[in-house]
Amino acid sequence: MPVHYPFSAVLGCQADDLDDMGLALVLTTISPAIGGVLVRGEKGTAKSTAVRGLAAVLPSISVYAGDRFSIDPADPSAESPDGPFGSAAVVESRPVRLVELPVGATEDRVVGSLHLESALSRGAVEFEPGLLARAHRGLLYVDEVNLLHDHLVDLLLDAAAMGRVSVERDGVSVEHAARFVLIGTMNPEEGELRPQLLDRFGLTVEVAAPRDPALRAEVVRRRMAFDLDAPAFVERYVAAERDLTARVSTARALVGKVRLTAPGLLKIAEVCAAFEVDGLRADIVTARTAVAHAAWAGRSEVTREDIRRAALLALPHRRRRNPFDAPGLDEDLLDRILGDEELPPEPPEGGPEHDDPQDGPQDGPESEPEVGQAESSHEDSSETEPVETSQDETSTTDEALPTPSAGNTSTTAAGTAYRPRLLTVTGLGTGRTGGRSKAIGSSGRRIGASVSTRGSLHLVETLKAAAGKQGARDRTSAKVELRIEDLRTAVREGREANLVLFCVDASGSMAARKRMAQVKAAVLSLLLDAYRRRDKVGMITFRGEGAELVLPPTGSVDLAAARLDEVPAGGRTPLAEGLLEAARVLQREHLRDPDLRPLLVVVTDGRANSKIHGKDAVRRSQQAAAYVAGLGVTTVVIDSESGPMRLGLARQLAAHLGAEHVPVAEVSAEALTSTVHGFTGSTMGRGAA
Repeated sequence: MPVHYPFSAVLGCQADDLDDMGLALVLTTISPAIGGVLVRGEKGTAKSTAVRGLAAVLPSISVYAGDRFSIDPADPSAESPDGPFGSAAVVESRPVRLVELPVGATEDRVVGSLHLESALSRGAVEFEPGLLARAHRGLLYVDEVNLLHDHLVDLLLDAAAMGRVSVERDGVSVEHAARFVLIGTMNPEEGELRPQLLDRFGLTVEVAAPRDPALRAEVVRRRMAFDLDAPAFVERYVAAERDLTARVSTARALVGKVRLTAPGLLKIAEVCAAFEVDGLRADIVTARTAVAHAAWAGRSEVTREDIRRAALLALPHRRRRNPFDAPGLDEDLLDRILGDEELPPEPPEGGPEHDDPQDGPQDGPESEPEVGQAESSHEDSSETEPVETSQDETSTTDEALPTPSAGNTSTTAAGTAYRPRLLTVTGLGTGRTGGRSKAIGSSGRRIGASVSTRGSLHLVETLKAAAGKQGARDRTSAKVELRIEDLRTAVREGREANLVLFCVDASGSMAARKRMAQVKAAVLSLLLDAYRRRDKVGMITFRGEGAELVLPPTGSVDLAAARLDEVPAGGRTPLAEGLLEAARVLQREHLRDPDLRPLLVVVTDGRANSKIHGKDAVRRSQQAAAYVAGLGVTTVVIDSESGPMRLGLARQLAAHLGAEHVPVAEVSAEALTSTVHGFTGSTMGRGAA
């Protein structure tokens, strides 16, 4: 059994002074109904180490001997597919399990499936439990949860919310309890969770390495001591671990007795309303967390401090309005809403629902004006910040921009993002699950079967493969005899994520034509689309005398959007250098991950001029385009040229690249729909004539 780093050694503090990560982990084990914890932080901040050490400080649980589903013997309503268990059944105590879910796990492994060995050798239909059954009454840990396939994340969060798993597949019908504490860790630089999934985690904490040299030295000292003699190091923290276990056990017993008064509940609602969180899940999670924090502190009633700590853990990640918003909470506003005084006592006649609505909360003269002020500010901002804009509006914005000369540079902010048209890679891939291009994978519609022992069983094709061989087999009964060579698994067609590499013209011609804001809006819109489709993105810009990889391929679309804002415009147009740099990046990424198919998006007006190559710049750009075309990469040229007099150079570039040509005004899905409708209408009109 592996020796894990002590939980108290990771936190570096006593139980009375836990940091945010330690407190969030402890609270969600005290009250699993909170909904789990997402730990976000840079690499090397002991996220995984802390989670693995948490299981050791949790109190042991009682289970029936041999029960694969770990039901609670003290709960008369609990049922196990391995049961029923009588009064004579053996009950044993065991530590809480920490079940780790690999990023590459299949759905069958997570929820369970038909036991293939029993089905093939004995013809018996038996259920093989998955990881969710094993994690019941324990911890389910997903490292790099942001890289987990979306359908698995949905499945995990639904199971965590419902507390049960129902399996109806391959002739198996099983339902079992699955109450566990879901803990996810992630590095935001490798990509974000979708906001819908982010909201389903009860608590979220941000961790970072300490900047104090003394603290950093202490961390290194402890780690080196653990590596030198792990058992001796663990022994030093036995007392602290035992104290944590006892305190968690006491808090669990107390949590059901903690009172959340009507004024306290109203204060939670005021906080959630002031911070403009969507839905009511935030109110529920904050209330549960405040109760758990009170139990952890040994109090029988929720206080202002409990609500404050709960809000800091439950609300920051729920305030994100789009994927590029950074999570956070204004603590000054939170303190103004909560006020300086303790919560008032319970009203004498029932709860606030019996009070006159016109009276309002009696939390002090300054509480309600602060909340009202926050709500008023929200209403004003919602009226002045449109969600989408048309191409005409973007062009109007561009007209107000200054026109720099070719020798100068300027930095232009992107226009408002919109819903872009879908750009896909041609052919059928085998990359990781995403939402862009067609691919063969573990999810999607079933299109056939293959001879394999990996993947979900295709029962019909398996029986068909065995049916023609029954006459040559010495059967002892009328049952169909199945063998390993008969096994067929389903082939599914779904969608994959891709590498979307942007090659953006940032030369003076882009700025001089006042098009940079429109171009950045198009790229920003495509970045948002890449975020939703789980793509990896990279960005190259070319201007002056060369090209620069401003963002190496990454899963962090947030970082790409930030780099986009910083891109200056000005200077000459070294188009050939930009294309050749794109070719180098694509070749390098193919060596790293051959299954990750690329989509090259070239954003330019097609002009090419260079101080180094002079009049030869156009010919060199054509040669570079032919070289990129030889790589066989799906390419799209977004034509930024505008105005009544157009040279059509970007269209010619697209022909050399073997690429699709898309005017920048048609990147918007709405603009594309309008164009198609207009074309159809005019055709129908001519046909009628």
